[in-house]
Amino acid sequence: MAKTISKLKKELDKFFSLYIRLRDANEFGMVQCFTSGRVYHYKSIHAGHFMSRRYLPTRFHEWNVQPQSPADNLFGQGEQWKFGLALDAKYGEGTAEELQFKSRQIKKFSRVDYEDLISYYKSLVKNLKEEKGIE
Repeated sequence: MAKTISKLKKELDKFFSLYIRLRDANEFGMVQCFTSGRVYHYKSIHAGHFMSRRYLPTRFHEWNVQPQSPADNLFGQGEQWKFGLALDAKYGEGTAEELQFKSRQIKKFSRVDYEDLISYYKSLVKNLKEEKGIE
């Protein structure tokens, strides 16, 4: 039986989150929090969203999601102001505003979209783990 769309979304969340945390990790698996600068192991840091995950158009946007400490992501409500400043510093002035605008667009994902994205991020995760020699 085919997986439900919600199961596919959950699976994509898992691999996308892993990718985000591994993307910026060093060869020891350590990664810096985007908003506080503190360093964590990629398994104990979150994939924090600038624009909330509830906005599908930016939920899986690689600039919208950055490694973020549990403290900032959960207890600091994502530190959105700091997050926005850091986005503009990293990707260019106006990035945060652009993501805010993009998040309000209408976006539908089909079953095939989810399956393709799962496959894509699954392979990126595998490659990053091999390249960096981390598990």
